[in-house]
Amino acid sequence: MAARQSNPENKERFQRAIAAIDAANNADPNLLDDGGAARPAALVYSERMTAVLADLYPNASELLCLAARAQHIRRWTIPRSSYPMDRQGYLQWRNELKRFHAGLAGKIMEKCGYDSAEIGRVQFLLRKESLKRDAESQALEDAACIVFLKYYAEEFAAKHSDEKLITILRKTLVKMSGIARKKAIVLPLPERLRTLLGAALAADHAGP
Repeated sequence: MAARQSNPENKERFQRAIAAIDAANNADPNLLDDGGAARPAALVYSERMTAVLADLYPNASELLCLAARAQHIRRWTIPRSSYPMDRQGYLQWRNELKRFHAGLAGKIMEKCGYDSAEIGRVQFLLRKESLKRDAESQALEDAACIVFLKYYAEEFAAKHSDEKLITILRKTLVKMSGIARKKAIVLPLPERLRTLLGAALAADHAGP
């Protein structure tokens, strides 16, 4: 899937960076059914991030588009099982992933001719800094939340109770902007997931 971007300063440079990110993700040994075809899971995820970002924010900047494409670059190489299976281990894993994705994206961008300020901006976004305060950090988080709800929440939901799912969905909603929430409530979700999302919204409105 080609990456769409509103007005890159250098289209050839942008497309080379996208192609390099895709090549990195194409090495994922984990396959995902994508419209009847088995494809590398990380590559499919990155394409979905691009598509959702374009839908939510059609005027997204070149650097935000690159960050979206690199959101989970080569994530499979640092599995969750490499850290303790508790809350602290989870947070350590997530922080390491942020550094890892930012580092890989930076190396690709440098090879494609981006300057240090541009690289630093994409790394800032991939480290999820200043959420709720930085508009592009929030846009990236919005896209990630919608991708989860649209493509991955159903499988995730099958493994958990309604009570736990409402808690998780509520935490997801807290991360999202008003734009993303409006999108979330009209997603064509399975009945159980749609009901639980409604319950999470109601609980969020009701407060703690």
